[in-house]
Amino acid sequence: MLIPDTHKVAATGRGKVVSIRGSVVDVEFVGGLPPIYSLLHAGESSQIIIEVMTQLDARRVRGIALTPTQGLARGMSVEDTGGPLRAPVGKQIISRMFDVFGHAIDHQPAPLDVQWRSVHRAPPSLSERSTKSEIFETGIKAIDVLVPLERGGKAGLFGGAGVGKTVLLTEMIHNMVGHQQGVSIFCGIGERCREGEELYREMKAAGVLPNMVMVFGQMNEPPGSRFRVAATALTMAEYFRDDEHRDVLLLIDNIFRFIQAGMEVSGLMGQMPSRLGYQPTMSTELSGLEERIANTRAGAITSIQAVYVPADDLTDPAAAHVFSHLSASIVLSRKRASEGLYPAIDLLQSNSKMATPGIVGERHYKLAQQIRRTLAQYDDLKDVVAMLGLEQLSPDDRNVVARARRLERFLTQPFFATEQFSGVKGKLVSLHDSLDGCERILRDEFKDYPESALYMIGAIGEAQKPAAPAATGAAPSTRSEPASAHET
Repeated sequence: MLIPDTHKVAATGRGKVVSIRGSVVDVEFVGGLPPIYSLLHAGESSQIIIEVMTQLDARRVRGIALTPTQGLARGMSVEDTGGPLRAPVGKQIISRMFDVFGHAIDHQPAPLDVQWRSVHRAPPSLSERSTKSEIFETGIKAIDVLVPLERGGKAGLFGGAGVGKTVLLTEMIHNMVGHQQGVSIFCGIGERCREGEELYREMKAAGVLPNMVMVFGQMNEPPGSRFRVAATALTMAEYFRDDEHRDVLLLIDNIFRFIQAGMEVSGLMGQMPSRLGYQPTMSTELSGLEERIANTRAGAITSIQAVYVPADDLTDPAAAHVFSHLSASIVLSRKRASEGLYPAIDLLQSNSKMATPGIVGERHYKLAQQIRRTLAQYDDLKDVVAMLGLEQLSPDDRNVVARARRLERFLTQPFFATEQFSGVKGKLVSLHDSLDGCERILRDEFKDYPESALYMIGAIGEAQKPAAPAATGAAPSTRSEPASAHET
């Protein structure tokens, strides 16, 4: 159902402010009470927006302000807009940046010819959902081979500052546009304004802005605003999936801040906190958001969510509840980033529920297991190599180290998103080519090639055998150190 813009809805009732405690505002109405989630406008120019959260009695409602409450006073008039928070949808919103209310924040005119829809929507019914498990190909070798993503699924991206989260997200947006003919939506929850501005410039420079929408609820905004911004982005994503029948890539940074904003709202509303101070409704709120991200007959919303793990404690209630919704976990490693092995994905820590023979196929599954086994054996041998040198290993172990190091380098990839910095043309690699390359490395077809020949290439056919004798080219694989910063 199409719902008009909130600004054009005639007021259905008037009330007055009876109490203000920070972002919590109590309003008294003489006539009927507005329903839960209704938007109220207050202040001299109706610039203060309040969302009704609960009805206290027959005459009073309690709401959370989605904007700062400076200037609001008891006795001030309040106007009921007659509807909930709405988001703009339509083809005109592409390449634009919005706030939680659907206002353009990119210093350009408001988009014309858009429809406004409520952000409070039910997840697709079971009859509408697609029951087929499909792989979402990203064109990134390390992800497609070892951590396959689910079309219409949710993947968590774990990593600190400076290890390449934004670059990886930008590359996925680029590949989504070129490879899947889809649209990308970036949702920043509790983002620093600097991060949002930098991301906007990076997306513009990488040439992916014409096929994406950005929605931000910044760090300095009230908790109510940060709590609702994900629903605004998801409403836009649902339009492209259901009306345009396009695949959507929804990037959320950071899903923990959504839970954090909900915790603030819950505390302001006076609810009794649950374990570790989290809101008692955390599981319901998170599920209400995550269940809307689904694969239907019309199209699919595939989500990649940055996840902050408090104090690196995976048993924290916030992390545990997010994990239960994810179909894949991509862990970024600072150590691999320092070695120049980009994308800096920790191949042993990362995992996916899709990596089963019934979904990816017998060959892919066995190959992925063999790669993991080889990398795990190499990980165990690293200390021995560092202390005693490669020469002290048995011939079999030396072969394992050589294979693992070549696999690590083959699973690096030049990105389109970094072309302007590195000068190396980006590569999109099909799953078939990625599996073929890994299989041939494991069969020792490239043991006479130097490791550097496999670094930052696309398909395995791009590896160049040096003109010099193999003995000189193979030197890197007999060095004793476990990592190769200068190799890269």
